[in-house]
Amino acid sequence: MFAQKTRDICRLYRSTPLLHSFGVHVVSLDEMTGIQALERLHPTLPMKPGLIERREFEYLRHGTLSLIAGFDVATGQIVASSMGPTRNETDFAMQVRQLVETDPEGEWIFVADGLNTHHSESLVRLVAGYCHLVEPLGQKGSFGILMTEASRTAFLADSSHRIRFVYTPKHCSWLNQIEIWFSILVRRLLKRSSFKNTLDLQKQIFLFVAYFNETMAKPFKWTYAGKPLCA
Repeated sequence: MFAQKTRDICRLYRSTPLLHSFGVHVVSLDEMTGIQALERLHPTLPMKPGLIERREFEYLRHGTLSLIAGFDVATGQIVASSMGPTRNETDFAMQVRQLVETDPEGEWIFVADGLNTHHSESLVRLVAGYCHLVEPLGQKGSFGILMTEASRTAFLADSSHRIRFVYTPKHCSWLNQIEIWFSILVRRLLKRSSFKNTLDLQKQIFLFVAYFNETMAKPFKWTYAGKPLCA
């Protein structure tokens, strides 16, 4: 199962340019939780000849936010992002809806990890609605497609659906390309900045997303093909 899932994701990444040419959207989705709005007590001192940049180590805490972001695998752009105090089932489903609404009749493939909010009742109902599926969904915990986590996952991963999910194996977040972008966000912004409050944190992240899309965005060169797992 682990090897098969890994190969499926690597094949999807390799085929993304072709899929993109046919209008298929391949989007890597995930949450970055507990982002702290830290305000440094003193200004950062810039570089000088013989001296590196010096950042204040003491700070004030102003709360945290969670970021949900979608990375377009074909273009390398952040195609949707939202921030709030929570990252629950409703938050994730709203992010997917926001993306699908940009092309409601298009084909969408989402890469996500196995977090329970990524195969929720809300997502099943959303996909069924957009795909105009009339089959009964059942009832969560009782019967039908909605009954268990496994049955919902199978429905959301059904390759016959115009909107479907491809799930990474357990403990393999590194297979999800949005995680690479999260590391860029940390290095380029979060580690170097000071935030007066959570609103300032949100504003600076959204400004960075716009800057990234305009000046830095390009598809990641995915070199891993899962070969060591194919033996």
